[in-house]
Amino acid sequence: MLRSLSAVALFVITLSACAPEMPTPGGAQFFAQNCSSCHGAKALGDGPRAADFDVPPPNLTELSALNGGIFPTEAVFAQIYGYSGRHQFGGMPDFGPDFGGPMVDWVSRSGEVIPTPRALVELAEYIESVQR
Repeated sequence: MLRSLSAVALFVITLSACAPEMPTPGGAQFFAQNCSSCHGAKALGDGPRAADFDVPPPNLTELSALNGGIFPTEAVFAQIYGYSGRHQFGGMPDFGPDFGGPMVDWVSRSGEVIPTPRALVELAEYIESVQR
């Protein structure tokens, strides 16, 4: 019996290592609390405040499609965090101050390791998970 349980545990651990990474609940929660009022609950750009802007909030589910099938992580970081020089529709808040928590090493497509707020990475992972 113990041998069977060990085999099952090993199988589950092996399977979990092969599974794609899922976004953490923190990103979805941040989105629901801070982004959905403009971008909508499903990130379609149809939130209850969307009509308040001259330029409507973008449909965030199309970011990869509009970027040749590649999720534009760096651009998403810049738009959300509020890096200077970013393109911004009138009304996009600067969320940089909201990401004062722990940092993680995020690895760019070019292989550069960039210390990035964990909450920002989690939010970008959530947005990437809703791509069509």
